[in-house]
Amino acid sequence: MPAIVEFPTIVQEALSQYADLFANEPERRHFAEYLTGLLVAQRKTVRSINREFAVTTDQSCLNRWITEVDWDVERLNERRLATLQKEPSTRYSAQGVIPIDNTLIDHEGKLIEDVGWFWDHADQRHLIAHDYLIANYVCTSGKHYPLRRFRKQEQWDPQDGPFKNHTILFNELVDWVCQKQIPGDFTFDCYFTHADILNHIHSKQRGYVGDLKFNRQVRFKGRELKASEVAALIPPEDRKGVEIDGERQWYFTKTIRIPEVTHPMRLVILWKHKRDKEPRKMLVTNRTFWEITRILRVYRRRWTGTETFHRDGKQHLGMGDCQLRDGTGQTRHLYLVFLAYSLLVAHLHQGRAREWALTTLTTVGEACRAVLRETLGKMITWVLQRASDGWSHEQIKAQLALP
Repeated sequence: MPAIVEFPTIVQEALSQYADLFANEPERRHFAEYLTGLLVAQRKTVRSINREFAVTTDQSCLNRWITEVDWDVERLNERRLATLQKEPSTRYSAQGVIPIDNTLIDHEGKLIEDVGWFWDHADQRHLIAHDYLIANYVCTSGKHYPLRRFRKQEQWDPQDGPFKNHTILFNELVDWVCQKQIPGDFTFDCYFTHADILNHIHSKQRGYVGDLKFNRQVRFKGRELKASEVAALIPPEDRKGVEIDGERQWYFTKTIRIPEVTHPMRLVILWKHKRDKEPRKMLVTNRTFWEITRILRVYRRRWTGTETFHRDGKQHLGMGDCQLRDGTGQTRHLYLVFLAYSLLVAHLHQGRAREWALTTLTTVGEACRAVLRETLGKMITWVLQRASDGWSHEQIKAQLALP
């Protein structure tokens, strides 16, 4: 939307909460401009965000703010997480769930710092991208938000220190969560369900629920078999029914061992129908005493906490739009996306509609459209006020930088 004349309410509120993290008024204005652009701009590049405003500085100023100016993105992220703890619906709790997953952020340019060629399983092709490993938090209210991210380097220089693969980065995220004393249980897909990660989480005295590959070797009744072979041994009469959120499925569970995993685990095999030959999913957890319903509810949060954020971050908040070559700028862009997402999530499913939203918000996309409507309304009000003050059409168009 061109010709923004006033920051939306949600950004003005954020500015009051985060202003002290920036040294002066121009930095604070750039912070508000960038946040506003992430919420309402059609494209979320520096140039496109800068063009949205009726009165602003040259785009090079916004570029320098995001890449060169000395402000601490870690402090910004810590403030964001601390602010979320003030509201009951976004507060940490012992029943919270911490999904961890990676996502590819594709780019057009090959000169962006730390990009590499990665295989995209969804599109079945190689692409130039950043590979981000992101820890998220799902609250008991169902609201969720990202905690922190690490970036996997496809091109590695020995001068940068030891190479860090997904396993090392995953375990470092687990360490960070534990260091910050963020409560909750971990969940992840089958790519991360292997001995190094399972042992590491268990050593932190944390619970986990992981998706298990069907070809993974397990020890079952004194024999070492593939997980799929174990499922084939379970007759329909040994399968029990369970209903979660209105969906009924059938399960079998047994305490097992997996080679190189140092602790016993509970295996859960799931079938869509009682007499199906092939299972639909297999899960493992180190919480061998949990009820089946708790295991399934924790695992269901994996989709809520990862796929939903990845989708909304890319579709509505420009998580992959940044084309800055500088790695610092890319990092700051992503954490500002985290902030924009958290600001919106805090306003979803409220008991009453906020004045600027006009309606109760249920999705991030809906919230972005509400911010856009408010911003457009402020511009229309500005135009009517200037017209009543005697401004000509040409003067108004010139002030708004409209053709």
